[in-house]
Amino acid sequence: MVARFLAAAVAVAAFVVCPAVHAAADYKIVTASERGTYIQIGKDLAKFVAPEADIALEVLPSKGSADNVNRLRYDTGVKFAIVQSDVYQAFLDYASNGNAEAGRLIRPLRVIVPLYNEEIYFIVRADSPLQFVHEIRNLRINVGPLQSGTAMSATTIYRLMYDEALAEVNTSYLTNEDALVKLATDKTVDVVAIVAGQPAKILAEMKPEAKQLVRLLKVDPNHAATRAALRTYVAATIRSASYPNWLDQDVPGLAVKAFLVTYDYTYKPTMEHMAKFARSLCQNFNLLQTEGHPKWRDVELALPPLGRGWLYYPPSERVLRSCPAAAPVAASPPPAAPAAAAKCGQAERVLGLCKGP
Repeated sequence: MVARFLAAAVAVAAFVVCPAVHAAADYKIVTASERGTYIQIGKDLAKFVAPEADIALEVLPSKGSADNVNRLRYDTGVKFAIVQSDVYQAFLDYASNGNAEAGRLIRPLRVIVPLYNEEIYFIVRADSPLQFVHEIRNLRINVGPLQSGTAMSATTIYRLMYDEALAEVNTSYLTNEDALVKLATDKTVDVVAIVAGQPAKILAEMKPEAKQLVRLLKVDPNHAATRAALRTYVAATIRSASYPNWLDQDVPGLAVKAFLVTYDYTYKPTMEHMAKFARSLCQNFNLLQTEGHPKWRDVELALPPLGRGWLYYPPSERVLRSCPAAAPVAASPPPAAPAAAAKCGQAERVLGLCKGP
């Protein structure tokens, strides 16, 4: 009896004096297509970074960057998003031009860290006479789903090259998978635009037989239309090593920057988790580069100057600026999107800001 009493007393004492075990915070990150690069980056963050920050990070697919902005702003539990620079800038431009919904969406958002340049692919049928991106004028182009970063980039590049919007009659908003099927089979699409960091799963998984069906257009940096696009986007090389079943040689292309974004949280526990996430990102950065998606090798933890209206998230910024892996670099501001189009124009529909037809 005495022994049982002492054992119970010890158990009670241990329960009283031992610190409580805190459950991990349940956070979510919105990415893009399940066969894209963003979702792989999200999975790497969930695997290599979130656990040491006491975060259980759920990785969610989405329509793309514009959808991510909306969900980060309004969806409970979504604390992180990956967003293309041209989409982020487009929201800022609409906000500065008086669009109240764009302002509500974008002004409370903050950047954690710039990620990498995402390659932009313009794909045609293997028997197409086209060779270069600047030759796509007046063709039927699939730009990806509404609220996707691909739709924003494809329509913006078209507008920059030709100083006019892509005609709606020539625009389709199918998924990448559906558009590629139509391109190769019923031929109701002439060009498929895809934005994804290489190696993009949807393209890397193509069989060698794909060469007989589709091919990639090249970018001619010396053409006037391309030079206009390069004022906003950057030159890139789509490497044959990324797609050995499909490409025999490297192809010159375009790219757009991706950013890891959050909300301007002021609730102390959330701020602490965000700071811990940044610390874990710093401490596990080498692991991301060696065991994560190959695109991590293009990432630097340096926090370059941002464009007007862009702001870093202070709790993570303080941590990352002292991170040994972060070497300060100078960088030009993120690319600016064109000025806001007419109400319910193509760009507003792409961003999900158009409430009318």
